[in-house]
Amino acid sequence: MNKNELIDHFTIELLDNLFSGWNLNADPASPQAEKIRELFKRSGLDKQTGNIVDLFKMLKLARDRQGLSPQAFDISRQDLTGLALKHQQIDEHRVSVGGRVNKALPIVAEAGSRIEWYLEQKDVSAPSGIQLWDRIEQNHSRIRQLLGMNMEDWNSFSGQLRFAVESVDTLGEILNLPPEVIEEVSRVNRNYRMRLTPYYAGLIMPETLDDPVLLQAVPTGEMLDNAGIEIPPVAADHSPARLIDQFYPRVVTIKATNMCAMYCTHCLRIAHIGKKDRIYPGEAYAEAIKYIRDDSRIRDVLITGGDAFMLPDEMLLRLLDELDSIDHVRVKRLGTRIPVTTPQRITGKLLDILEMSNDRKPLRIVTQINTAQEVTPVSREAFKQLSRRVSAVMNQAVLLKGINDTRVKMWKLCETIQEAYVRPYYIFNCSYRNPQFAHLRVPVKTGQDIVESMYGNISGDAIPRFIATAGGKIPLHSSNVSGADGSELILRKPWSGEEVRYPDPDPAEYVRQDTAFNKFEKNDGHDAGDQGREPCRPKEQEKMPVPGKGEKERAI
Repeated sequence: MNKNELIDHFTIELLDNLFSGWNLNADPASPQAEKIRELFKRSGLDKQTGNIVDLFKMLKLARDRQGLSPQAFDISRQDLTGLALKHQQIDEHRVSVGGRVNKALPIVAEAGSRIEWYLEQKDVSAPSGIQLWDRIEQNHSRIRQLLGMNMEDWNSFSGQLRFAVESVDTLGEILNLPPEVIEEVSRVNRNYRMRLTPYYAGLIMPETLDDPVLLQAVPTGEMLDNAGIEIPPVAADHSPARLIDQFYPRVVTIKATNMCAMYCTHCLRIAHIGKKDRIYPGEAYAEAIKYIRDDSRIRDVLITGGDAFMLPDEMLLRLLDELDSIDHVRVKRLGTRIPVTTPQRITGKLLDILEMSNDRKPLRIVTQINTAQEVTPVSREAFKQLSRRVSAVMNQAVLLKGINDTRVKMWKLCETIQEAYVRPYYIFNCSYRNPQFAHLRVPVKTGQDIVESMYGNISGDAIPRFIATAGGKIPLHSSNVSGADGSELILRKPWSGEEVRYPDPDPAEYVRQDTAFNKFEKNDGHDAGDQGREPCRPKEQEKMPVPGKGEKERAI
């Protein structure tokens, strides 16, 4: 059989191109010629594909740049055909050198060029808590000294709660905030409670007024100044029994407490949290369990709050035992933000409780991480331990203006949590129900661009689903946005075909520069960029290429 009949069309095309070179006068003493001759010699002697590929690449470069034919280096077509066959025989999958050099490597190079901007910016624009750990440890040391905490206090959940930062004066001292910001927080704190565990407060980079952790944890003036009518507390119209929320026939939520270790400025249940921490009367939990027991359609139960991990171990054990005793309850979930706000809670006793329940029926942990900065060596270890004891650990991020509303920040978040043993699950568009945090909302189109840009550029299982809550979780894929009416989008529920109206932020208002605390920068000289980090409205999306050419809300 003719050798040409044994090689594929990719290789034939490559050889045709190489020998279409018109220049036969290569300088035999040039480094280029010496390198090609050396590669040709090694390619014939060893049993590796690398030298053959490098030889064809160099010959292709010489042809494209100088018009040099392989004959200029005393290499015949028969020589190269023999090497092409050798490459194909060595390769485990019989990949041809033409397919590799003419197709695969250019495709890889093109794909790599799509993400160069991201690789250049991600660690500057969106450093993780692991990358910032040296600075965070300095913050923690300073906070321990200011609060009078010893290491036993610091390393215990009870100590973190006992020394939680709820005073505006203490906050200002810890973060060295300017007087205008202190005044602003004091004004808001009369209406909305603030709590940061010392650990979580240490994740904030002091004097960085657009710090993504600061914006999530400390209430800003917009929470009072935003105009609008607050829609009744979430699920007020979907609560068929005490402590129960139910949007779907086979899934229910038990709102088991209103307590959190840290109160988020974008909390969907801001009205439910209230002014005082509460664990409810035993009768309330009994009614909730009875409702679940009496409806054999219910399959999946989420224990949330507040935060499920704020419940004492014994109460959490009793609730899980009750659910495990109900035959038709097949899977359970626990909603918690504590592994990033207070990872000291993840003790051996808690892990044993979770593992015991998971052994009976699958138990999943649903958390909320909104920025890579929240993932530190400590929280990563907490998630690693959880992942060993439960069936899955999943993240439900909230898309928030100035915090994670760019490709760089969201890609980095998803990659970071995936590396921390957490599966990116949902990205919620920030709720329209509460005018208090309208300033944090992001237009749906921006969220679609961010999520859809991930495809083909980061790992498939690091890509979450983009969701809006509007009488249930509605995917915000382009196909689910069926139209618009003024400032409202028309969303289609894929499970029923029902269309609902969903208010979308005004794009002109969204791009406004001044948000939250960084409006004070004009007067106080503070540098929101913080050692080269981007200002509140990052610019990276303006200069990035368009991919694809040529080719819960709070969880708790």
